[in-house]
Amino acid sequence: MTPPLILTLLWFVAANGAAMLPTRGNRRKRAVLLVVVGVPLLGWLTAVHGPVAGILALAAGTSVLRWPIIHVLRRAGYGLRRGEPAE
Repeated sequence: MTPPLILTLLWFVAANGAAMLPTRGNRRKRAVLLVVVGVPLLGWLTAVHGPVAGILALAAGTSVLRWPIIHVLRRAGYGLRRGEPAE
């Protein structure tokens, strides 16, 4: 296993662990930290293992960090309103 793959798997473990922690106003800080660490890691993984691995990791990361993605799409005006299920 290569270093970017090991670090990506550790990122997924950390993201799932952060999702299980109780939230008292620091959920946004955890999400920002995960995004700041995850984006360069995703680029490194894509450079080493190719675009298929990068797309798979991006899809998996999006499933873990779905609420920041939904929030960004709402702010961009893509029709996601509160109360509507995100598909």
